[in-house]
Amino acid sequence: MGLLQELRTALQVRLTASATPGQVPGGPSLAYVLGAVVTFFLVLSAVTGLALSFFYAPSVTDAWASVAYLEDQVTWGWLVRGLHLHGASALVIACGLHLAQTAWLGAYRRPRELTWFAGLGLMLLVLGFTITGFVLRWDQAGYWASKVEVGIAAATPVVGDLVQKLAQGGNDYGNLTLTRFHALHVGLLPALTLGLVGAHVWLARRHGVTPRRRQGAGASPWWPAQTVRNLVAVALAFAALLAVVVSTGGAGLEAPADPTAAYDARPLWYFRWLFLLRKLMGPWETVAALIIPGLVLGFLVAMPLLDRTPAQGQGSPRRRRLVLATFFALCAGITALTAASLARDAGDAEHGKQVAKAEAQATRARRLARTYGVPPAGGLAVYQTVPMWRGRALWETQCKDCHQGKDRKGPLIEAGYGSRAWIARFFADPGGDEFYGRNKVAKSEGAMKPVELTGEPLAEMVELVYAESGAADADRGRAQKALPAFEEQCSDCHSREEGVSSSGPALARRGSLDHLVQFIGNPTAPIHLGEAAEMPRFDKDLSMVDREALAQYLLWLRTATAADVAGLEPL
Repeated sequence: MGLLQELRTALQVRLTASATPGQVPGGPSLAYVLGAVVTFFLVLSAVTGLALSFFYAPSVTDAWASVAYLEDQVTWGWLVRGLHLHGASALVIACGLHLAQTAWLGAYRRPRELTWFAGLGLMLLVLGFTITGFVLRWDQAGYWASKVEVGIAAATPVVGDLVQKLAQGGNDYGNLTLTRFHALHVGLLPALTLGLVGAHVWLARRHGVTPRRRQGAGASPWWPAQTVRNLVAVALAFAALLAVVVSTGGAGLEAPADPTAAYDARPLWYFRWLFLLRKLMGPWETVAALIIPGLVLGFLVAMPLLDRTPAQGQGSPRRRRLVLATFFALCAGITALTAASLARDAGDAEHGKQVAKAEAQATRARRLARTYGVPPAGGLAVYQTVPMWRGRALWETQCKDCHQGKDRKGPLIEAGYGSRAWIARFFADPGGDEFYGRNKVAKSEGAMKPVELTGEPLAEMVELVYAESGAADADRGRAQKALPAFEEQCSDCHSREEGVSSSGPALARRGSLDHLVQFIGNPTAPIHLGEAAEMPRFDKDLSMVDREALAQYLLWLRTATAADVAGLEPL
């Protein structure tokens, strides 16, 4: 038993020695916890990233769909994504604080120069993770933000074009772009990070932590006092991160990336200082995008060379005032520019409208994906999963030029088309500009004249025509009261019997889905507009499915508002 006890004790000592940096100069302190916090966030990013990779598909057609599925349908998927995204921000903050603390303590000086360089390399790799990871979601925010970032890199003299081609994999963003960013994010960058973390930890243990200048306090073992402080700091940092994730609802996801849509792109918050600097520099934006960041990085790399005060005995911050003043001035400048950029957006009403519009579109896209799934064609095809949305797309390409705008040729079609108010306006002036005033229907022999009814008889006639559409809210009793007036004033030109033609369009089931499908297919048919129709027939150019989708959109317009219609754009 004595031998086993000695072996167990030796093993515990060995494990404790290998898991901790040894002695703590000046005794345990919260000043030494940032390294543990950085390590924790690195591990958290790796673990959550691995979990996300089980669901992610790195292709233009599947990327957004896989992220939307993970976000909205996988149990706790939103939480894992939130921890991954916000954990990256927490990692940037922790790295920045650790960098500032290291600078203040003078831990970049001899013999710790290599430790400092390894830390700077890790900071750059962390930023590289955020850049390559943001585009993988393939939504509007990730697509356009990364496109701006690649555009900045493309402005680099001599090698800019090569960098852009390597990043994009072609003339523009596509599958090769996504797969290359994915390979960097899950392959190359983790390998480099693992190597640098190992080097950083080995160098830190070799030289030990930088002594804090406390009088009368000697060194003490790292375990247990300092280890407990580290664990408490990690627990508090994780609790704060979890609170942010829960309060914000996770990582969020905007609408699928649309290369044809205008988008007010913004970079990740830790690049906002550079974003504002580019705006302020105007035509000198290349200086802001490349030279100034290069100078900042160059100064950080040169700090061990500029500061030649010894690491021991004379390394007081007072003796390093010039280097520290420059370092913290740069930190203050970056912080101020970041805050100013966020404040400018907060006070920009137009940007606020764009953000609200993007959020509304994202909500629609994710609702459609959750309800109907995403077609094999990819993220943008989610808008085609419901006939009304597919009809909107067909409207944009097939109908809009003739039925909207100052150069339109046919009747105006917009929100409220086919409603009671629309029918009443038509009765008042069928040959007006809103209706057939711009084509030969209004000029043909026997063209319809205004209906000479007012008050309740007019409302009853409107209800009669409206009820033919099959609308659920039609008042059938009120419509029946209009039959005598219809027989007297309208029956010579219009039939209410199925398939019966007269000199004017037949009213049987007018405005119903079947009627609209038939009309779109062949408006020149005798039961519709006949030879007076200028509208081309679409029964050959559009399939039955497409005509039904377009008819669904026209039916939706009946109860839609102008805001509803505007909310559908862009598709």
